[in-house]
Amino acid sequence: MLCKKLSHGAYRCKSAKETTEFYTQVLGLKLSHVMGADRVPSTQEFDPHIHIFFEMEDGSCIAFFEAPLSPGGIRDTGMRDWIQHFAFEVADVETVMAAKARLESLGLDVIGPTDHEGFFLSIYFHDPSGHRLELVAHTATQEMKEIAHREAPTLLERWSQHGSWAGNPPNSH
Repeated sequence: MLCKKLSHGAYRCKSAKETTEFYTQVLGLKLSHVMGADRVPSTQEFDPHIHIFFEMEDGSCIAFFEAPLSPGGIRDTGMRDWIQHFAFEVADVETVMAAKARLESLGLDVIGPTDHEGFFLSIYFHDPSGHRLELVAHTATQEMKEIAHREAPTLLERWSQHGSWAGNPPNSH
C-alpha cells in the first residue's frame, strides 16, 4: 500500500496561541513542531504564516495554519457544520463518557453520545476556531467489520446510482 499512515491533516485557525492551549490543555496532545515563513514553501507566494503540529499517541498529527493576511475564512460556513470535522479515536466508551463530563465542566457544548450503528460511539464539540471535533470509541466486532468491508462496494454503487438512501438505507441488510 502506498500510504502507510496519516502524517497530518491541516486546517486554518484564528489564533495559534489559543489553538495550542486548547489542543494541549483540553485534549492533551503534544505540541510537536512549529514552523513558519513569510512565503509559502511550495509556491513562494508572499503569505506570512505559522504552521503548528500536535502529535497523537500513534505519531500522527493534526496541524493548523494561522495566516492573518490570507483571504477566506477559518472554515467554510456555507457547508453544514457536521460535515467537516476531525475524529480522534480514544481507548473505549468509558473514556468517551469521561471526556464528555470533563469537556462540559470546562464550559464546552457537547453533543452525544451518539451510537453509529454499533460501529462506534462518539461525542462532538468545537475548538476555539469553530472546527467540529469528535471523540470516537470503536465498538464493532470483527464480524461486523468484515461484513462492512464486503458490503462497502455495493453500498457505494447504490449511492452512486441514486444519490439517496430513500427507501433503501445502507444498514437494511
